[in-house]
Amino acid sequence: MNGAERPVVWLGSCRRDLRSLPREVRREIGVALYAAQQGDTDPAAKPMKGFGGASVLEIVSDHRGDTWRAIYTIRFREAIYVLHVFQKKSKHGIATPKQEIEVIKRRLAEAERLHHERQN
Repeated sequence: MNGAERPVVWLGSCRRDLRSLPREVRREIGVALYAAQQGDTDPAAKPMKGFGGASVLEIVSDHRGDTWRAIYTIRFREAIYVLHVFQKKSKHGIATPKQEIEVIKRRLAEAERLHHERQN
């Protein structure tokens, strides 16, 4: 990515939500987001199913028996948009709960709107 670091744009409550997580989880998510800024993909980041391709990724961080996720998109060249940060509460199955998917979809639409505003 020609040496340029892409900025991170935090949507909704993502930044505040990240700050409330355990230090080790914040660090792991931060390292993965920094890799994305550099044009790389951290091993903790995987494409999120249901969003068509690999432009929406999720960072999964396990710590002391709990799981946290940070969802971001690399769909737009000018920035990394962090869409959602949350603790996965469900103890059965690996599927992301429907209400969390709805937040991600809303914020992805917001990222698209912001992207178009920046283009104009």
